[in-house]
Amino acid sequence: MPNSYPNYINGEWHAPASTFENRNPANTDEIIGLFAQGTAQDVGDAADAAHEAFPGWAAMTAPARGNLLYKVADLLDRRFDQLGEEMTREEGKTLPEAKGEVRRAINIFRYFAGEGSRMPGMVVPSERDRVHMFALRKPVGVVGLVTPWNFPIAIPAWKLAPALICGNTAILKPASASPLCAWRIVEACHQAGIPKGVVNFVAGSGGALGRALMEAQPLKAISFTGSCAVGNWLHAEASRRRLRIQLEMGGKNPTIVLADCDFQAAVENVVNGAFFSTGQKCTATSRAIVEDAIYDRFVAALAERTRKLKVGNGLEPGIDIGPAIDAAQLETDLRYIEIGRKEAGEPLTGGFRLTGGVHDKGYFVAPTIFANVTENMTIAQEEIFGPVLAVLRARDFDDAMRIANAVPFGLSASIQTSNVSRVFDYVQRAEAGLLTVNLPSAGVEYQLPFGGTKDSSFGPKEQGQAALEFYSDWKTVYLKY
Repeated sequence: MPNSYPNYINGEWHAPASTFENRNPANTDEIIGLFAQGTAQDVGDAADAAHEAFPGWAAMTAPARGNLLYKVADLLDRRFDQLGEEMTREEGKTLPEAKGEVRRAINIFRYFAGEGSRMPGMVVPSERDRVHMFALRKPVGVVGLVTPWNFPIAIPAWKLAPALICGNTAILKPASASPLCAWRIVEACHQAGIPKGVVNFVAGSGGALGRALMEAQPLKAISFTGSCAVGNWLHAEASRRRLRIQLEMGGKNPTIVLADCDFQAAVENVVNGAFFSTGQKCTATSRAIVEDAIYDRFVAALAERTRKLKVGNGLEPGIDIGPAIDAAQLETDLRYIEIGRKEAGEPLTGGFRLTGGVHDKGYFVAPTIFANVTENMTIAQEEIFGPVLAVLRARDFDDAMRIANAVPFGLSASIQTSNVSRVFDYVQRAEAGLLTVNLPSAGVEYQLPFGGTKDSSFGPKEQGQAALEFYSDWKTVYLKY
């Protein structure tokens, strides 16, 4: 019998009236657990609990809040191997990738725990005699955190930890496809002794719970990572209520490959960015824009390297790529592959669902490369969120920059070159919030701001010091002495 995972409201675990299954996408015979199917009433109760807990939590000193976050990090660290395995089983990414993400979540809690002892404010000189001026950070209030399935522990961590250290109380709503990792964070918060009502967890249908969250009167801010369609709806609802909102949505990220690059390193970086984590990253490379002088040689090397990737159950050693998260995402991948066939012809490699043996039990698709893609094709414009790479030809650097920027999104971008002047031109001209040079487009750290431009993001950035700007407001003081 699979384990059951209740919702967590006001410091108590609430047995559900109904549940939904969380299955292993690499082996759909395995049920990871049964999760509470939250209701609008659950969201309302969680919001009321968070509202009631807010004054006490906000009044606690920031270093004291930080000490509790350190305890959360330590509890997660003690279960490091278990958490990595659970993530692979519920989300599908390989075990090394999963453990890397768990380590990142632990580090995020420690990073923001340390911010409790700093919590920077402002002291500036006045133009007036004997007036002391300063500004202090203050919490916003009750915040809603809606997290996606593709980074099931890192993204809940990088939303929840800064929210808590700033003195806010929270309602965490994870994606139904991978709720266990977020549940483990909440479990650690409970075991660490975070006061009741400060952290609340409600799982279930995104549509029903999202609407209930936006209608909850105590809510003051919402942070969302997910699809553009849902993000646009949340923006409209938040604007109606004048709530703070932070949105991280889609990407159609380019990697520019210039003729002067380190050739083999560029091949590895494009393969890594496009296919690791099954391409299910908002920062994944979905367009490779290659300078004409090396286009044919680079495309051939890219296809050869991709054919060597091993696709399978991420718990097995030597596996490079796991499954799509669920049947719907697999269907999306295959649908875009068919669109690519009609637009650009047969793929150089991949282009089909994998079957036979262990592949029959999961949602596996062969990593796919389309060559001779032009910038107006569907597969060059729309986010796929799977292991499908479009390779475009550029005349030169300027043409590559034009193509790279000619999409509605602007999350991440990469360039492969040995020309320092080109690097600085790229940094100035790239229409993206996250830029890498001679690295994959995916792979960020928690110490710097995270977020994009254009249709990819809205509101203050996440992670690093920038996260404090969303989860806190300013109280400005003028003191005559």
